[in-house]
Amino acid sequence: MIEDGVHEPVQVHFDDLDAMGLLHNSRYALLVERAISAYWQRLGWAPDLAGSAFKDVFLAVREFKVTYHVPIAGPGEPLVHFWIERLGRTSGVYGFRVLSADRAVVHAEGYRVNVNLDPATLRPAPFSDELRTAAEPLLRRAAAAC
Repeated sequence: MIEDGVHEPVQVHFDDLDAMGLLHNSRYALLVERAISAYWQRLGWAPDLAGSAFKDVFLAVREFKVTYHVPIAGPGEPLVHFWIERLGRTSGVYGFRVLSADRAVVHAEGYRVNVNLDPATLRPAPFSDELRTAAEPLLRRAAAAC
């Protein structure tokens, strides 16, 4: 079982549901985005350089994969468990699981690849030392040992 990383509560609202009362498949990605954003915002990240504690403010999602297991039925507060599988020079891979509030049910799991971009050129740019230091608690121990 994976226990590295962070468990972040997120909200499922009535308007996130499909016609059958289940969390719409596209909303799982939104829950993951909200959880990761909340974590980094607490550390001082902001989407503009002037208001951010980090130089890395222009990140783009390159790839997003979700495998669905058990639907979320109705509004509530599930958890998003996420960690960093790999942090390269210009990109990082988050692993994630969307869990029931009691952590007993895995609703979905997958990964997301982010690329740090230079805002002027839109080309990949190296992550700053500040971001790397702040990301250390998210690094999966098995990956960090490699």
